[in-house]
Amino acid sequence: MKAVGIVGFKKSGKTTLITRLSQELSTRGYKVAAIKHTPSHIFFPETDSSKFKEHCSFVAAIGQEETEIIIKGEKSIEDILAYCDSDIVLIEGFKRAKTFPKIVCLKDEADKNELFDGLQLSTASFDGGNADFSITNDDHIKEMASIIIERAFKLPGLNCADCGYQNCYELAKEIVKGKNTVDACISLHPPISIQVNGSGLALNGFTTHFFKTTVLAMVSALKGVRKGPVEIKIP
Repeated sequence: MKAVGIVGFKKSGKTTLITRLSQELSTRGYKVAAIKHTPSHIFFPETDSSKFKEHCSFVAAIGQEETEIIIKGEKSIEDILAYCDSDIVLIEGFKRAKTFPKIVCLKDEADKNELFDGLQLSTASFDGGNADFSITNDDHIKEMASIIIERAFKLPGLNCADCGYQNCYELAKEIVKGKNTVDACISLHPPISIQVNGSGLALNGFTTHFFKTTVLAMVSALKGVRKGPVEIKIP
């Protein structure tokens, strides 16, 4: 799964840009998801599910064409990504997140001072005068979509340092600069793999070693075991 953040201050064009990019990426055959951060309370219409949420920590409304899920409490991006069956995720807000690249929506030149963190792929604005791309320009939308397809990524945020960098943020900056690739993240490509309901789990070095040595120790004690790859399936 690839991810890119769309960051900027209020009324800078974030929602418009996500809407246009999701349309362009979908037209190219990609499954697109959108995640939005809001600092305010989320208001729901007067529906049965909104009434249930007053006393339930998890509410789901399943229809023929759509399914709505309401989960109480603030969740991390990683928590929500577990529900995303998509190729590309467009993330609005989360300016302080450090595990994926970003397109910065600018209202003026001064915004760069607060929004640039070394993870910016490009900038965009409504008029395009102070940015790399114009949000209202069809050709620019196509160019930004191509950049996302080629350069978007999502690191797990484990900060395990197995890649040789102090944390995921340091590696992410090097990937954006073109000095490294996401393949450097050991946690995304561990020596062992664990999947739950078809979704792979990121494992740091300690967890990988723990699972490997524990499973091998148990299996090796079984009668008739020969050395070789071990596969365990739990329904």
